[in-house]
Amino acid sequence: MLGHNLKFRLQSSLELLITLSFGLAILLPIVIIAFIQVSNSNTSLSSVEAQQAASKLSSVATLVGSEGAPAKQLVQINIPPGVESIYIGNTMTNGVGHVIIFKLASVVNASYITTYTPVNVSGNLGGITSQGTYLVNVSAQTQCPGNPTVSCVYMQPVV
Repeated sequence: MLGHNLKFRLQSSLELLITLSFGLAILLPIVIIAFIQVSNSNTSLSSVEAQQAASKLSSVATLVGSEGAPAKQLVQINIPPGVESIYIGNTMTNGVGHVIIFKLASVVNASYITTYTPVNVSGNLGGITSQGTYLVNVSAQTQCPGNPTVSCVYMQPVV
């Protein structure tokens, strides 16, 4: 009788182990898919926030550039998580150009948020890489610091 009781317990334990294994095999892919979806939504949210910050900088640069030197304005921008670097202007022409680029890191690859400005822009916002709110000094220059032969709107963080 004792052997029969032990055999019954082992069979019950084995059945429970198999049932739990099947449950885990079904639940694990669902958890992985949910994790990927949350990661994608965080990346999308960061992209939208970076687009807002880039558009704000572009709008202020256009306004300040249309007024001409010595016009300047302080602008507050919110940097989302995942921003690796911010490029102002164009690295091919001594830092003067017509674009503002936010480089975002993601799980899969880097993405770039780009806005166009009708005025020449240049600047150094490369030090802003952590999440937070920053003040940026946007000023019209008759001689751009990166290329003194052209006028531009120069951007730099307020320290």
